Amino acid sequence: MVYRKSLALWALFLGASSTNAFTINSQRYLSQSTTQLFHGPPGMGTMEATGFIDTELRGAAMKLHTKSQAPKEGQVEDKPKPAEPYVPTHLDYLKFLVDSQQVYQAFEEIVKMEEFQPELAPFVDTGLERSERLEQDIEFISKEYNVERPAPGKLGISYAEKIREIASKGKDAIPEFMCHYYNFYFAHTAGGRMIGKQMSALLLDKKTLEFYKWDGDINEMKATVKDSIEALAATWTREQKDMCTGATMDCFKGAGPINSYLSGGKMGHGH
Repeated sequence: MVYRKSLALWALFLGASSTNAFTINSQRYLSQSTTQLFHGPPGMGTMEATGFIDTELRGAAMKLHTKSQAPKEGQVEDKPKPAEPYVPTHLDYLKFLVDSQQVYQAFEEIVKMEEFQPELAPFVDTGLERSERLEQDIEFISKEYNVERPAPGKLGISYAEKIREIASKGKDAIPEFMCHYYNFYFAHTAGGRMIGKQMSALLLDKKTLEFYKWDGDINEMKATVKDSIEALAATWTREQKDMCTGATMDCFKGAGPINSYLSGGKMGHGH
């Protein structure tokens, strides 16, 4: 079923557990990136999980990982690996970047909307914004490797529309929106960075794209945004918190297919 495939793909992105499509040690990246996503950067030590993110929101996401990605918490069965590894092309990567940009633009526009102030004001200009940097990378790859820029595909467009549809419900939908915001942004700062390194080595002669650069300490930015989410969640009722965690599956279903551009999945090639 499509939703199971997209769930697995997004779990890969969250944990950066690369399939045979990449030749880099996936288990090493899985361990590093999952730790960074849910517990902070290496060297911080093990901390007791506290707060809404570390307990409820994290728990909802971890359940959607496969058992190999998260042996203790993953509840999704692993699928057989393909016999032949898929090697992504520059066009595949461009499609991934173009569709990702569609989603980031939706998030960046919504947090600035007047009807969501002051609740979403802390999420404006956090330093995690990616759409402008993606534009630089898309132009670079297109020109450097003589690949025509693809139009936004149905995967990115549909997920961006989903985010805007949630926002159209007004302030009552903020908890649902924040689930998507948290999972999408924080997946990129963890597993997404690991995948970026793999793609850089495979396609870009180890060049680091602007997509994977931040102006300042990324861990400090993440901590600030995380604190802002915690502060917002502290104002929610039990029902609103359940609305937030309950949207986790939709996050995986919406974002997961975009990653299929990099693994040769058919759903990723319907541009």
